[in-house]
Amino acid sequence: MVSLFHLPSSLTFRNICHSPSIHPIKASHSNFQISSENKNSLPKLSKISEFSSKTLNFLLSGSLALALSLTGVGIAEGLVGVNKPELLPKEFTPVIDVAGFLSDGQEKRIAQEITDIEKDTGFKLRVLAQNYPDTPGLAIKDFWQVDDNTIVFVADPTFGNILNFNIGATVDLDIPRSFWSRLAGTYGNMFYWKEKGEDASIEAAVMAISTCLREPVGPNNCSGVK
Repeated sequence: MVSLFHLPSSLTFRNICHSPSIHPIKASHSNFQISSENKNSLPKLSKISEFSSKTLNFLLSGSLALALSLTGVGIAEGLVGVNKPELLPKEFTPVIDVAGFLSDGQEKRIAQEITDIEKDTGFKLRVLAQNYPDTPGLAIKDFWQVDDNTIVFVADPTFGNILNFNIGATVDLDIPRSFWSRLAGTYGNMFYWKEKGEDASIEAAVMAISTCLREPVGPNNCSGVK
């Protein structure tokens, strides 16, 4: 499923959210056109989201409200945006773990990796671990200064797959759309994180993103995650 939407302040993002059986994808910019190459990859994506009747429009939606919304009858209407700035840390950090999935050491390692990614590539990765509705919600937009170079990675196991991503428009130009779906399918599925832990899923995803962002842009970049 491919659809378009607009964020305030002219920011546009592609929203990729995953549940056990529902995996819609949103395009990231208003003049988005599906090339013949992209069309070839759409059948696989459409299979994943064939049960969807609505988009997951609350996980970093147009208002950047971090409320996860399953598609389907009655559920999308039942969840609303959240704004809890009191859950934000006192000082800036690229990793916010309100769910308690990560140890202090893991947070520091991930934060250092994110710092290195930004220094080496210019892209900003931001990680939020949450259990909806316990989330700072739209308050992260200003806290993190989210822009077109930002990847917002929300780890939330509420609906099965723990890995959800919002991709800034500039990032979307360089990274294949299929990468995010493959990443969620590999490290975000319920079997993986229940066996290895939520922290293992988060760390594995961050390292895969780091590897992907450092690869030269081309037809085969970011193909390491199967």
